[in-house]
Amino acid sequence: MPRPRGYKQRTDIVLDRLNQLYPVVQCALDHKNPYELLVATILSAQCTDVRVNIVTPAFFKKYSTVDKLAVAQQADVEKLIQSTGFFRNKAKNLIGMAQAVVARFDGDIPSAREDLVTLPGAGRKTANVIRAEAFGLPGLPVDTHVTRLSRRLKLTNETDAVKIEFDLMAIIPEDQWGDFSLRLIEHGRRICDAKKPRCDECVLNDICPSAFVVLTAKPSSL
Repeated sequence: MPRPRGYKQRTDIVLDRLNQLYPVVQCALDHKNPYELLVATILSAQCTDVRVNIVTPAFFKKYSTVDKLAVAQQADVEKLIQSTGFFRNKAKNLIGMAQAVVARFDGDIPSAREDLVTLPGAGRKTANVIRAEAFGLPGLPVDTHVTRLSRRLKLTNETDAVKIEFDLMAIIPEDQWGDFSLRLIEHGRRICDAKKPRCDECVLNDICPSAFVVLTAKPSSL
């Protein structure tokens, strides 16, 4: 799909203004090490970061290491994470992830994207989160906020998360990938809401092709 017109100039402005607006950004998931971040990220699927942060203290008290999680009973894990939704599948993935890490990576969370994506419950977005946040390596996680804002700002025309990731990686300096993703997420939460974006408060409203454009649903035919 062709690139949007004017995306190069917009990219420089977006980077500069968001860097000034959010000079310090950090992952919203509470964690102390790569293992805890991986667990929290798997739990965050279809769940808010706030809810995950409520659940993980008790989880890590019982399963403080990947080795302990690898021998956990699924029913016990399910009880601890039930409020995060899809808890049966998440419990299965968490235990499977831990067993894979113990068996294939000597109990150490891998940092290579090609290794991370092979772990149960860890797709490409999760792999990028772990790389960027836990290891300080290049990684550009694309979640719903990043998807929405990058499309509204016409930095990409794509709808698929992986294609959006590659589009953004081509125009964002590699050492800013992780922070750029976090800044888009923060701006999406504070200003560029999915249903009611506050364009009048946005520092990008003069260069955003979608600014002040109200999308209204078409009336359904009877």
